[in-house]
Amino acid sequence: MPWAAEARQAAPGCGRRRRAASWSVASGVSMVRGHTDPAAATGSASRDDARKGSMPQLVTRAGGIGPASGGVTRPGRFWWLCSALVLAAAVVAALSRRREIAEAYHLIARVRPPGLVVAMALEAMSLLCFAAVPRWLLRVGGVRWSMARMTCTTVAANAMAGALPAGAAFSAAWLLRHLSRRGAGGVLAAAVLVTSGAASAAGLCLLFAAGVAVAGPAGPGALVRPVTDDVLLPALVAALVLLALSRFAGCRRLLRRVRMSTGRRFPRVRRAESDFAGVVRQARAAEPRPLPWLWPLGYAFLNWLLDAAALAAGMWALGIEVPWRGLLLSYALTQLAGSLHLTPGNLGIAEATLSALLVVSGLPAAQAIAATFLYRIISFWALQPVGWTCWVGLALEEAHAARGGR
Repeated sequence: MPWAAEARQAAPGCGRRRRAASWSVASGVSMVRGHTDPAAATGSASRDDARKGSMPQLVTRAGGIGPASGGVTRPGRFWWLCSALVLAAAVVAALSRRREIAEAYHLIARVRPPGLVVAMALEAMSLLCFAAVPRWLLRVGGVRWSMARMTCTTVAANAMAGALPAGAAFSAAWLLRHLSRRGAGGVLAAAVLVTSGAASAAGLCLLFAAGVAVAGPAGPGALVRPVTDDVLLPALVAALVLLALSRFAGCRRLLRRVRMSTGRRFPRVRRAESDFAGVVRQARAAEPRPLPWLWPLGYAFLNWLLDAAALAAGMWALGIEVPWRGLLLSYALTQLAGSLHLTPGNLGIAEATLSALLVVSGLPAAQAIAATFLYRIISFWALQPVGWTCWVGLALEEAHAARGGR
């Protein structure tokens, strides 16, 4: 089959064929932590600003697979304007909260080492779960990578996404090229990016639903209850009703006519529907049984859950009482806000959103700021040098392999 044959040609002996299947890709995704865009699950995803903005479309054409329009979409004037406004607002907010920030600094200076070690261990486990998703998908495609190699690759992509303007686009393009050159082939590499993004977005949605259920009507739950009760819940009920009605032939014909009419009127809706159907179709071709797909979904959910646990462990290390009821929802809302990608690494957005939501959950402002800063140090700043070190190592390895192949 196309991608299996391509994988064997790209790296004989690096992978083996598991199933006769072929994956094609209709839109791009960011397989980067913190860079997750649930609204574009069929085309992109990652997390803490790795996990899961402006992302390249990966399209299959007669000429091959790669970033749409022949390259990576660069940030335009609107992105730079939004970034400047967000950073200016963050500076103003920091100046107005000088006293609380000074108190937060003193709290962080007295952090307890055992709690800090636990938080770092949880973050490392989160990264392993994050890397396990594309590794599982590669294995389904017949290509075997070690966990060490995949973790190094995802951490490098994470660092790129967090340090560069529109970094999710650059990291997705780099990941596609790197996976293609290291045995996966273009088609399989693009399919892995798409499906990883969908799994990451689904995991974040599950965590958000759990956070809403746990938070109840108080704290951050009061902020989202109107949306969940008046919009999301009715939409879910309507979707379930339509799913039940689709079992009847007459209803299927009616729904098909409505869908085609909507697609003619709104081309983007038609394109999104086509992309989603293509991803589902190719995923079924690669692994027709539904139960094995619980593995990547479980890994994606654990990625987010363990990252949230690292936030809680950081609070424990600071001697702060953890607001358990509002923690998951505060974390999930922060990640959803980060999916806008208005600044590199979500600088200013993640800090302001998480600290404000923790205050709404009941923490004093100084404690909320300290917990947010320590979490960002562990999950973002500490990973930047590690990620760029991995990137340099992978680049040198590629260069050495290219010289050896001449």
